[in-house]
Amino acid sequence: MTSDDGDAVTWWQCEPRRLARDQAEVGERFPGLQWVGQGAGGWIGRLPRWPFDRPEPAGLRTLVGEEGLEVALVYGHAYPMVAPLIYPQDPEPGIAERTDHKWHVNGDGSLCLLQDDATWNGRGSVTDLLLKAAGWRLEYALMRAGVIEAMTLRGIVDDEQSDHLVAVAAESTGGSPEQQANPDGVP
Repeated sequence: MTSDDGDAVTWWQCEPRRLARDQAEVGERFPGLQWVGQGAGGWIGRLPRWPFDRPEPAGLRTLVGEEGLEVALVYGHAYPMVAPLIYPQDPEPGIAERTDHKWHVNGDGSLCLLQDDATWNGRGSVTDLLLKAAGWRLEYALMRAGVIEAMTLRGIVDDEQSDHLVAVAAESTGGSPEQQANPDGVP
């Protein structure tokens, strides 16, 4: 689609309320992300290490470090009818991980966050996808530590069944949950 002067029209010019909604929701839930208004737009920055509505598991800092997943969320011009893509920047999956479905990474390096195309209906929130990306980071670390053999189908956003594995994985990387909870040794 082009404007009267021949320039391409972005999705947010056609859907200004959706842009305002996304900016409000992302700004509130993920203040570490910055809006990029080039091309079809997107968000870049770091997600929180643990943005979920339950206590952070012991050993998480040892397993994944101080910061969460660095991402680039990239909208397409068909947004909101087509879900945006999220590319992990740090850590960035290797080629082998992009070719094996158990890692939930597409061949182009974007995350596979939806079980099928019909899961996204255009009314959902990008914050739901960003939460799934934060969960992907944790499952990625669990797989790299050899604690799980494949990422879960539902993810860990609302499912605490894998939380206890964080401590197991942290111990296998050389830290104990006690050191994680109290890294300076001060009671």
